[in-house]
Amino acid sequence: MAAVQKIKLVRIAHVYYTHVDLDKARQFLLDFGFTIAEDRGDTVFFKGYGADPFVYCATKGPANEFGGAAFVVESMADLELASKTLPKATAIEDSDAPGGGKRVTFRDPVDDFPFHLVHGQTAAAISAHLPEREYNYPETKHRAVNKTQRFKKAPAPVHKLGHFGCCVTDFAKAFEFYTTRFNLKPSDLIHDAEGTDITTFLHLDRGMEQVDHHTFFFFEGPKFHVHHSSFEVHDFDIQSLGHQWLRDKDYDLVWGVGRHVLGSQIFDYWWDRSGFILEHYVDGDLVDETTPISRSEAGPDSLHIWGPPLPATFLK
Repeated sequence: MAAVQKIKLVRIAHVYYTHVDLDKARQFLLDFGFTIAEDRGDTVFFKGYGADPFVYCATKGPANEFGGAAFVVESMADLELASKTLPKATAIEDSDAPGGGKRVTFRDPVDDFPFHLVHGQTAAAISAHLPEREYNYPETKHRAVNKTQRFKKAPAPVHKLGHFGCCVTDFAKAFEFYTTRFNLKPSDLIHDAEGTDITTFLHLDRGMEQVDHHTFFFFEGPKFHVHHSSFEVHDFDIQSLGHQWLRDKDYDLVWGVGRHVLGSQIFDYWWDRSGFILEHYVDGDLVDETTPISRSEAGPDSLHIWGPPLPATFLK
């Protein structure tokens, strides 16, 4: 059998969520560290300080729902292939979102959630250049005499969308679809005690280009739901300032701050006011085509090496 032609993804771009109470959602997202790219009343586009024209779209609606993630594709040919071959795919459409361009939406073949592909967006101006700070170690001092570290209390500015993840009802079918139709490749596979794979962390196979350890993950469970969307912030100080800001605003902490094992990120997970989980992360691993696929057994110590205990409901 001839191999299926893969749709080439370049990076993850943005996510969509619907909120019953958009005003509360808006305030949380501002406190989380986004800025508003465009406010249309019942739809608000939020951006980070990087080049993506937006990274989160919040819409007012009758139910709190996840509306899928969008990935940038390499070419119009990829959009054309997607529109002709993917399940329930739309025709190529003009995007009226910030950045414009073209898009195709299809439905996941296992759990029927929306998935979006975009091409030709106009990049936004980078709105901040945060300093790469110098740290003093016991035997190596990088900071000059009288040069201090000073910070202001504030939200943690979001740079970009790093990944999203969900619970799927048929892991094997989802894995086969995403790894054969797209240039998605596992960095890690997690199996149960019987050796059956139940979780994967997928990166974009871009050859020797260095990419994040994962841009999409999923695990098997009885009912589909989005698990979280994760946004990169500048460094651990910024992340910790954001953590304190959210605590002071009386938002509900999910889990953090801690250090993951797979991907190595320092994580900090929060509930928004609609019951969705968003994550700030820093210091994630990079991979390329030389990175071997790791396979390990699920266990209580596989998710973090330090930090608070894993909440019992985290992977429900």
